[in-house]
This record gives sequence, structure tokens and C-alpha cells, in this order.
Amino acid sequence: MNSTAITHAELGMALSELEFGVGASDLHGSLTGFLCGGGTASPRTWLQRLEIDVEPGIETHARMELLVRLFSDCRRRLEDPGFGFEPLLPEEDEPLGERADALVQWCRGFLGGLGLSGASTEQKLSPDGAEILRDFGAIAASQLEYDDAEEDESALVEVLEFIRVGVMLLHAELAPPPAPTVGADNRLH
Repeated sequence: MNSTAITHAELGMALSELEFGVGASDLHGSLTGFLCGGGTASPRTWLQRLEIDVEPGIETHARMELLVRLFSDCRRRLEDPGFGFEPLLPEEDEPLGERADALVQWCRGFLGGLGLSGASTEQKLSPDGAEILRDFGAIAASQLEYDDAEEDESALVEVLEFIRVGVMLLHAELAPPPAPTVGADNRLH
């Protein structure tokens, strides 16, 4: 699938039009946490699995297709051996405060989605994984203040990289491995 990446602004506009009552970062974090925890859903059922009510009559085909793409893109990026996953946040030219607040919302969504996945984190996580999850909780509970734009920008980049790598580790520890591909040259016995 070679579709163009969905932007934070594009998702935010779609969610506003669909009146879901959830922000773009929160939704992407929820989806990511759900998939990291091994939650099962299809591109058409994941909203219900995250307990987001899709009211009849509100759906527009184009907006719902965007959400189908979001699901497929998130799953593909989590399974990317090149570690191509990135949390969906506002673009870098947006104000620092907006991007940092979106990261906090993303972490809150991640923890909620992980909980909805039914993952048993106490038994499955390594000590590093458990620490990452605690750190995500600390970030999700943060009230950020901004004093020095340059220092704060650098700190945000570091936290974002920590989250990106942390998600990949949690996904590796919690999600079941992808089913093997069966083909003419690759047979299951």
C-alpha cells in the first residue's frame, strides 16, 4: 500500500466533521496502544473496538475511508522492520506548546488503547517494557510549561524519539507476531 501519509490536520478535520469528540493525537495514540497490546480488529471495526460510537447518518464515505487508511497505515508502520513508526502529531511548523500538548494527549490515548486491547502487561513485559509504560503514564499525566524555546524544542525531540522507540519495544513484547505468509515457495507444514 503506497498511500500518502495522513496528516494530523487532515485527521483532526475529519474527526471534527464526524463529531467523534476525540482529537487526532488521542485517537492515533489509542489505535497504536490497542494494536501494540495485540488488540484484534479490522480496518472497518477498530473504532468500535476502541469504544468510539459512530452514529448513523454522520458517516461520510471519504472520511470513513481516511479512518480505514489510518488503521492500515498504523498497523503497517508498527510491523515495519525498519522502525518506520511515528506518533501522529501536529507538523513541526506548529507552535511548540501545541505539539507538546498533542504528545501528552497521544500518550493518554496510547494507555487507554492498550487497556482496551486486553493485554496483560504485568506478565508479558520485560523490566525495560514496564519502565517504558510507567514513563508513558508520567508523560500522560504531565502539565507542561515552556520557558526556553530552544531547550524545550530539543527536549520535545528527545521525548518523541523515546516514545517512538518505546512503542516499537512494547509492540514487540505484547503483540502477537504476524501470521506467516503461505505461498508457493513458503509452505506451512
